[in-house]
Amino acid sequence: MRNALVTGAAARLGRAIARELHRDHRVVIHYRSSGTRARALAEELNGIRADSAVAIQSPLASQADCEALAAAATAQWGGIDALVNNASAFHPTPIGEADESVWDELMGSNLKAPFFLSQALAPSLSRDNGCIVNMADIHAERPMPQHTIYCAAKAGLVMVTKSLALELAPQVRVNAVAPGAILWPESEDEAVDSETQAGILQRIPMGRTGREADIARTVRFLVSGQDYITGQVLAVDGGRSLNI
Repeated sequence: MRNALVTGAAARLGRAIARELHRDHRVVIHYRSSGTRARALAEELNGIRADSAVAIQSPLASQADCEALAAAATAQWGGIDALVNNASAFHPTPIGEADESVWDELMGSNLKAPFFLSQALAPSLSRDNGCIVNMADIHAERPMPQHTIYCAAKAGLVMVTKSLALELAPQVRVNAVAPGAILWPESEDEAVDSETQAGILQRIPMGRTGREADIARTVRFLVSGQDYITGQVLAVDGGRSLNI
C-alpha cells in the first residue's frame, strides 16, 4: 500500500482529501494547531483499517520544520509516495494595512512550505515514482480585491508546480488543483457577507458552490494512476474562472 502526506489535513478540504486518499493509501495527517481534530481523524481512519493513519504536528514555518516533517512522515511506513500541499493561510491584506508579518505568514504557508517540503520529500517521491499535488487557487491568475499577497503567493505556487514538474520528471509528477468557491471562510476576519456570497454565486455557471468531495476526488484522480499528467493546473470551480 502506498503512503500519502496531506498538510493541513485536520479540517475542511484537507480532511476531505485525507479521507478520500485513505481509500487506497495510508495517510499522514499533518496539523499545525488542530491536534484534537487531527487525532480524531486518525482514529476514525484507523478504525476503518488498522495502522493506516497517523497525525503529526509541525508549524511548517521554516525549512527545518519542513525537513523534520518529511523525516517523520517517511519514517512512519518507510516512505511517502504522494504529497498534497494543502495547508494555507488566507486573509485580506488591503494596501496601506499590510505589514511584513502578514507577508511572511501568507508567503510562508502558501509558497515557502510547499517548496521546501517538496524538496525534502523529493528523494522518497523519486524512489517510488510518486507525485505532488499543490492546492492553488483560481485567483492565482485573476486577482481577488484586497488579497494581493495571497494571490501573489498562489501565483508563485503555480510556477513552483510547473517548474518542479520539469525538474523532477520523469520520476515524480507534479500538478495543482485550483478550487473556486468551495467553502466560505469560517473566521470573522475572513467572513463573506450574504450579499457578496450571492454575487459570487451569480457568476458561477454551474449555479452553486462546490463541495469538499469535488476537490478531494480531483486530488485522488491526479494521485492515483494518472501517470501521464504532469505540470498541469486543474480548475475545479464550476466555471467561475470563465466569469471573474
